[in-house]
Amino acid sequence: MTDEQNSQNEETENTLPEQSSTSEKFDINTVIQDALKVVTNPFGFYRGMPTSGGYTNPIIFVVVMALATALVGFVFNLIGLAKFNAAIGGAMTIGMLIFVPVFAVIGSFIGGAILYVIWKLMGSEKNFEAAYRCVAYTFAIGPIIAVISFIPYIAGIIKSLWGLFLLYVASLEVHKIKESTAKVVFGVLAAISVIWGISSERAARKWVNWAEEVENNFEAGTIGNAVKQLEDMEEMTPEEAGRKMGEFLKGMEQFSKGLEESVNEDSE
Repeated sequence: MTDEQNSQNEETENTLPEQSSTSEKFDINTVIQDALKVVTNPFGFYRGMPTSGGYTNPIIFVVVMALATALVGFVFNLIGLAKFNAAIGGAMTIGMLIFVPVFAVIGSFIGGAILYVIWKLMGSEKNFEAAYRCVAYTFAIGPIIAVISFIPYIAGIIKSLWGLFLLYVASLEVHKIKESTAKVVFGVLAAISVIWGISSERAARKWVNWAEEVENNFEAGTIGNAVKQLEDMEEMTPEEAGRKMGEFLKGMEQFSKGLEESVNEDSE
């Protein structure tokens, strides 16, 4: 073996650890370090991300990030900031802390399958595992988005743009997609995602406010009072019972009109 070949082998051995920056042996410190690197240096992370080695570590990463996101939502729920949480979809309870990571894992595989097809259409030669790993590590932004999720619309927009930016970086560094192609594809996806996200959050907020208004009207309004009075109908005289029933029907009529007006306002 020549000196030139020896030199090439040494260079190859020296560069291997840098290309495998994501450890394949699970360690919570490694998960945290990987999350920080995704957030602070996505190009470096995806450039060194292993594209094989099994699904265990990326799945664990998704679970840890989803659990951290859910914990933030749970705390926000306790202090009254989770009326509508753009990062986790609503108020968080202790029971949901179990289901959120499960839903996240399922969602990561669905997202991986969708991106696998997109990357294949863009010319990628990588397999599904590589696509899944690219998607799985985008969950690193979840806890950060959850922290600002109480800000109307802003959190949803940042989540969409940041997540798609990470997938754009993965397109370049992992799938070796042409930069111009990646910009067009993920630019279009970003525009669609932002528009859809704003529309969805607007509709969700309207329905949350409407549901609260209905509940308050029922409990404190005419219907609520009439229902409470009807509970004692057996002890009333026929005249009193007839009068209370009339009040109840009048309350129902008012409630129906208010409900119709509210629905019409939302549809406009």
